Parts: sequence; C-alpha cells; structure tokens
Amino acid sequence: MQKNDILSIKAYAKINLAIDVIRKRPDNYHEVKMIMQSIDLFDIINLKDYDNDIKITSENKDVPLDETNLAYKAAQILKEYTNISQGVQINIDKKIPIAAGLAGGSADAAAVLIGLNKLWNLNLDLDILMKLGATLGSDVPFCLKGGTILATGRGEILTPLNNLPDLFVILVKPKFDVSTAWVYNNFARNKVKKTPNIENMIIGLKENNITKIVENSANVLESVTIEKYPEIEKIKEILNNEESLLTLMSGSGPTVFALIDNLAKATAIVEQLKSKADFNHEIFLVKTTKRGYFI
Repeated sequence: MQKNDILSIKAYAKINLAIDVIRKRPDNYHEVKMIMQSIDLFDIINLKDYDNDIKITSENKDVPLDETNLAYKAAQILKEYTNISQGVQINIDKKIPIAAGLAGGSADAAAVLIGLNKLWNLNLDLDILMKLGATLGSDVPFCLKGGTILATGRGEILTPLNNLPDLFVILVKPKFDVSTAWVYNNFARNKVKKTPNIENMIIGLKENNITKIVENSANVLESVTIEKYPEIEKIKEILNNEESLLTLMSGSGPTVFALIDNLAKATAIVEQLKSKADFNHEIFLVKTTKRGYFI
C-alpha cells in the first residue's frame, strides 16, 4: 500500500445461539460454554498511517476516542508486541449498537489487528493475533475467526463447528444498555430456568437439523438481564408470536434476535414491528455469515 492510502475492513457482529455459564474461576472470570454465530451487521474500520501515534475518530458521539476504546488497545498491543514505531489513525464508522450483546467493540478490535497486520507488513499468523486479541477481551478471538464456533474457557478457546444454514436475523435493540460485567457478577445458577444442551446442538449442526438446534438452545444470562429489564421478555414474546425459528437474547443483552428462514417473512415482520406506535426499539434485518471480518 502507498503511504496515506486507507485500508477499510468490515467488522462483523455476532449473536449467541447458546450460552451456558459453568462456574466462576479463580481468576474471577467465568467458565462458559457458548455457540457463537457471525452476522452481517458490521462496523467499517478505516486505517491510515499517522505519525507515531494512535488516533481514534468517529462520527458516533458514543464511541470513546481515547485509550479506553478496544480498537485503540488493539493498535497499542500490536505496537508493543512488534516494537514498531509507526502510528495509525483509526476511523470507526459505527453500525453495530454499543453495549448491545453483539460484540461490536470486540469486532472493531479484531479488525484493527487484522488490518494493521497488513498495513504495517507484520506477517503475524492468526494464532498470534488471536493470543493478542484474547488479552483485550474474550470475544476478540471469535471475531478474528467468525462463522459458527463453540467457545469455551472464558470464551477464548474456539472450536469451529459445521456452519449454521443461511438464515435471516431480526435484531431488536432496546433503548437501554446493559453492562456485561454487571450481568456476570449477578449470575446465580439456581435462578436459571433452562440450560442449553450444547452437545445436541452440535449434533444438530452436523445433521443440518434446525429443529434440533433450536430445541436445545438457551441463554442462561437471560435469568439475570430479564429480571432487571422485563422489556426484553416482552420483545421475545412479540417475536415468538411472529413464528420465528428461534428467539433469544444475545450475549448479556439487551438485544434480542429472531432467526427466520424466509426473506419475505422476515421483511414483513420488520415492517410490522416498525408500524407499531409503542415499539420504539432499534430494528435490524441481517443474515448469518461465515466470516468475522472482510478486507
């Protein structure tokens, strides 16, 4: 690339087809077992050489422009790991809602790792980028790989699975944010009403059996988030009434997703939701995808 050229990367969001929390670990992280799925809702990360510093820009007023941003931390950790003096200007064109359970910050960090590896000609392999990414956040390694993946440990140990069949995804993001740390800190196993059978879901993916995948799905974190924010349950009920294949909260919330097997049906549901005068949530219609980023 020529100096001052801009490298653009699409950073894809994720949903969780299942989440189970096994225990709290001695390091204060939680042992989890999740099936994660990439969707084609994405931020666009634009990278450009910038003296020796790291600069974040964004038109979205909610995006932090300092060292607290995971994208900044990703650039910083690469500079430290490679002892490189180059800097970068990172522009974040934000499309993924913030604090929504969709791994938007992690996706941005993953895109910066991938992009700077190319922009700075570092030639680091994906395993190294994933190890660096894991120090930034548990979802970053997944965002580097993408697709349909079993995540264990604190979320950083990844096992690729058979891909989920192509489906349409309706996302409903309420007008409030949820702290992931707060949800995990308040998780109590005895309050969980349904746990996922992830082994059966993996079999369902191998068999391309949507019914088996859906019947064995659950998100144990709903027991925390919905108790404090009952509006999430109302959204789930509305989407369930629309005959979705699966309706579930993603991550620690508050976003709810519905899997739909037909574009016409998905479009009709979205139009119906938008026509409701009292339904003032953000709504997105996207698809599942088999990648975590795209340059």
